This record gives sequence, structure tokens and C-alpha cells, in this order.
Amino acid sequence: MSVSAFGLESKGALVLGAGQGMGEATALALSRAGCRVALFDYELDRAARVASQIESEGGTAMAIQGDALNDEELRGAIAKADEILGGIDVMASIIGMAAWSTIVDMTGETWDLDHRRNLRYFFIAAQAVAKAMMARGKAGAMVCVASVDGMRTAPFHASYGAAKAGLIHLMQSMAFEWAPHGIRVNSVTPGSIISPRIPFQKDPERERLFAEGIPMGRRGEAEDIANAALFFLSDLAKYVTGQNMPVDGGLLSRSLYDYSKQAALVSSGGTFGLTRSGS
Repeated sequence: MSVSAFGLESKGALVLGAGQGMGEATALALSRAGCRVALFDYELDRAARVASQIESEGGTAMAIQGDALNDEELRGAIAKADEILGGIDVMASIIGMAAWSTIVDMTGETWDLDHRRNLRYFFIAAQAVAKAMMARGKAGAMVCVASVDGMRTAPFHASYGAAKAGLIHLMQSMAFEWAPHGIRVNSVTPGSIISPRIPFQKDPERERLFAEGIPMGRRGEAEDIANAALFFLSDLAKYVTGQNMPVDGGLLSRSLYDYSKQAALVSSGGTFGLTRSGS
């Protein structure tokens, strides 16, 4: 596909959490589609490394350090990116993390932290970007990363699941309110994605167990999420807003029942109580 099909050439892109994993992959995808990219990350060295790679490929990038959980730092970073880019046209928000605890043992501090780093910061960031777009009279697009845990139960990390469910709902409300301004907002919902932040991915047995539960038989890669984010931010989705796209290898398509024995019967030509009408 031609880069011009994305309609992103020379557009200003802000990526929150751009220093590694899904954020890094999204920043690279946007740059390769023609964007000038502002890379926001808690660790400046990580963002600078990605910026260096983009520049080595002939793109334009700048690294911005900041704490997404500090409202003023986040707003300041967005204002800086807006000024440097000459206006933010698209934003991808990748930041998020889960605390693990039973609900009985969970503290209020844990609950609040998960909501700050998965939901509240996106409210602050998207609000600031939308205000900047409206002030310039510019249309634009945003995408955030939710989770299958926000669409199903999230045992032992309920605060994270509740925050991600809230994120999807917030995204839809933003999409409705901002559509008259030409601002689209969508979300990508990953399943199990290989991440540099998850140490057990180096354990082949645990990797195998995770992959077994996914219909496509593998965990996702950062590029799988980046490709979905790129779609939402591009002209390929210019009439799409308020939508949530699971990118999960079929995880959410699984039945509550185990049909493996029935599937084996069908594949071998057998039946399990089904008959054709008129037979």
C-alpha cells in the first residue's frame, strides 16, 4: 500500500509512551506513514533512542520527557509538542499498567493508581489535545489502547479492568462530543501482547500456556497493535469514530464452553446430535 493512502504525510503526531513496546512500534509506523513525531515518555533515553531510529530512516522526531501522572507536566508536554509540530494532527496514547491483587486485599491506593495510569491521564491528555485542535480549527484523530480485561472480567487485577472499561466508555463519549469539530476518537483493545515490561515472556513454558488459550495460537506483537492504531489515525478510517477494535488473536471469540471434542467429531465426519431439516 502506498504511503499516500494513509493521508498522514507531513502531519504532526504525538505518541504517549513512545519509548518501548507498543508505543515504539506505533511511533515508527506513524513516521513511516509520513508523520513528524513527538515522542513522550517517562524516560527520556528511551524516547531519544526511538527518535534516533526514526531520524536514521529519514524521518523527523523529537523526544519529550514527562510524567503522565502529573497533570501539569502532561499538559506542558502536550503544549510543547503542539508548538514544535506546528499543531498536533493525531495522537496515540499507549500508556498503561496493571496492579495484581485480589479484590479483598486491594487497597484504595492501588485502585486509584490503576485509574490514574490507565484512565485519568487519558482524560487529561485527550482534553488538552482536543482544545489545541479546536483552537487551531483543525480536524484530527486520537487512539487509545484499552484491553480485553475491560471487556470481560479481570480476576486479580480488577482495578485495571474497571479502568480499561471506563477508558472505552470515555473514548465513546469523546467521539460523540468532538465529532462536530472533525475530531475522531477510537480505541484498540489488545489481548496478550509480548512486551519488554513482562519478565515471564522469557519462560518458554509460560509462553506456551498463554498461547494455548489464544485461537490463533500465538501471543500478539507490538506491531499488531501499531497497525491497528495507524488505521484509526489515518484517512483509511476517516468515517470511523467511537469504535473499539479488539486485536487479540480471536481471544474474545472463545466460547464459554469447551467444544474441542465436538470439533474433533465434526472434523472426522461425525455428528453430535445435529440433524438437517427434512433428513
